[in-house]
Amino acid sequence: MRAGLVRNVRSGEHLTTFVVSGVATVLVTRLILSLSGYPQIGGKGLHIAHVLPGGLLMLIAISLLLGYVGPVVRPAAATVGGIGFGLFIDEVGKFVTSDNNYFYKPTAAIVYVVFVLIVLGFRFLSTRRPIDPREELANVIDHAVEGVAGGLSRRRRAEAAALLRAVPQAVQGRRETRELLAACPADEVELAAPIDAGWQALQRGLERLATHPKAPRVAVAVLALQVVGALLIAIVVGDGLNHLPVLGVTVGSLLSATFTVRGALALRKGNRVRAVRLFELAVLVSLLMTQVFQFAATQFAAAGGMLLDLVMLGLLRAERDRMQRELASATKTKALRLPPDPDQPPFPEDPSDPV
Repeated sequence: MRAGLVRNVRSGEHLTTFVVSGVATVLVTRLILSLSGYPQIGGKGLHIAHVLPGGLLMLIAISLLLGYVGPVVRPAAATVGGIGFGLFIDEVGKFVTSDNNYFYKPTAAIVYVVFVLIVLGFRFLSTRRPIDPREELANVIDHAVEGVAGGLSRRRRAEAAALLRAVPQAVQGRRETRELLAACPADEVELAAPIDAGWQALQRGLERLATHPKAPRVAVAVLALQVVGALLIAIVVGDGLNHLPVLGVTVGSLLSATFTVRGALALRKGNRVRAVRLFELAVLVSLLMTQVFQFAATQFAAAGGMLLDLVMLGLLRAERDRMQRELASATKTKALRLPPDPDQPPFPEDPSDPV
């Protein structure tokens, strides 16, 4: 905070957009090149590698972030930057080999590890301490930037109000921020936000799937099948158990299987919260360990297992968030039913505050 580094409360969404765009770009690029016979753009001694348009797209993303303020530009910059980084990292085999070998076998594992390190590093920086109330207030003011320039729709105003409600009354500048939001004109004509709309639709879909009555049994079955499938693929493609990546896949799969069995037992005992946590650990072990060795053994053939892990992780986290909201709602309801504290004033410090 003393250095002026204020975290964005939506940074996780933007990072996810960046990573998904980057990974999808690598997979789509490899698929297109394979189907088209790996053509070379250029001629007469020239070859325009796709790392060059990747760098251009990253430059465009940086220019958007440096040239504009407010929350509107970030989803687009995350998408464009992710595509550019995907085109860049896809050619890492050329950068680490003396003969510029695009088909260098460990490339898939290198690409996967790079994205894993990006996610882990970002999570360390964003979660090593709780969000400060002043950072929450700064994010509300960031929403107000859009309102001052072009007005706020009901949805955007509701998002800003929800953030403001989390800021304690004692934080300096809260009252002025509330007044600034109130002064923003209404504007129901919103710019198209396909990325935000897509993530919201995905979240709603994951929540519906996670609350389906058969979801727990399906989760156990999918995790078990994935463990068996990862072992079979690695052994067949990886030339037996003497191959180091296969040993890594085996160890990771056994750890995931352990967490899966423990989660199934917790679910059978009615402890859904513990079961979801154990299933999450099983998926995280697969993502952070099993899939690393899987990519080393089978290269990009392991993409299907990675995508399945990501879907499972999304479903489990949607269920965890739902249970946390239910717990918070129950706690709030219980607090409202308690008798009033005689030492507590009957009204808040700012009774005119609608937020």
